[in-house]
Amino acid sequence: MGGQLKNGTDCLASAWKRGCDFLGTKYAILGGAMSWVSERNLVAAISNAGGFGVIACGAMTPELLDAEIRGTQALTGKPFGVNLITMHPDLDKLVDVCLALNVGHVVLAGGIPAKETIEKIRNGGAKVVCFTPTLALGKKLIRSGADALVIEGMEAGGHIGPVSTSVLAQEILPNIEDVPVFVAGGIGRGEAIATYLRMGAAGCQLGTRFVCSFESIAHPAFKKAFIRANARDAVTTVQVDPMFPVIPVRALDNAGGQKFIETQHQVIAQYKAGEMDLDAARLAIEHFWAGALRRAVIEGDVEFGSVMAGQSVGMVKKEQSIAEIMEELVAQAQSSFENHGDQRDSL
Repeated sequence: MGGQLKNGTDCLASAWKRGCDFLGTKYAILGGAMSWVSERNLVAAISNAGGFGVIACGAMTPELLDAEIRGTQALTGKPFGVNLITMHPDLDKLVDVCLALNVGHVVLAGGIPAKETIEKIRNGGAKVVCFTPTLALGKKLIRSGADALVIEGMEAGGHIGPVSTSVLAQEILPNIEDVPVFVAGGIGRGEAIATYLRMGAAGCQLGTRFVCSFESIAHPAFKKAFIRANARDAVTTVQVDPMFPVIPVRALDNAGGQKFIETQHQVIAQYKAGEMDLDAARLAIEHFWAGALRRAVIEGDVEFGSVMAGQSVGMVKKEQSIAEIMEELVAQAQSSFENHGDQRDSL
């Protein structure tokens, strides 16, 4: 038994060595950047448990990000990253903050980053991680200087694309070897991590699985909603009329989701009646969810707030420590390698 366990351990260590070396971690498991959830306590806990925590900058000002990074550094001496939204009006200043505080990895999300931004981060001594929804864009980002990529499928929580994780993995992993590629979206167990590693991934990113940790500052009602939910409860926002586009977001179905559909109908009716111009109508729909994630995560309004969750939410059964969750994931991945050996899956 001891020999078999060592074999599984060695196989896993070998499979994600590239990811671990890139991140500077024991395990190639990244914490997904979840606004209001991925703050200093959760980020430091993930890093301290051997993974790679990532601060969700979201709409933070440079001053707030500075305080959050310093707060995280006070809680861990391990590597962690910062996720920046490329559309943030103060993106350059946020990059400056990261570089000034010696953040080792900057994750650029929410849009295609400019080559100049990537170069600025790299010239400042940090590594750049970018999200790509397609193989072509992934190759373009590598040419622009990206040090690593994350591919995230539609099973993920929050803002999502239209393609599933398994399809993205099959399309991209065999065709990009220049940089480490991490897989995200719908991952809740170590066996899935092992599968993507066998397909050529350098590691995986998980978000939903970490929300109900003791270290997470999410409101007890928010955590309770996760623990009660099944995979089918994590649904995407409904768009009523293509003339009024809605950015797809995956969250738990609740009264807020139904109210959003009603609001769209009301606003569109006002527009058609000439009571509102097109821009104002689109803005009214876009602003419906403003502050809704904070209301859910921090204040516990899980009825009308936005309870963003991935489809892996059905695998969240109880509140646990980050260390316990990480140990479970690693043990499951090791067991998978015990059963399947170190062979890469052929696609």
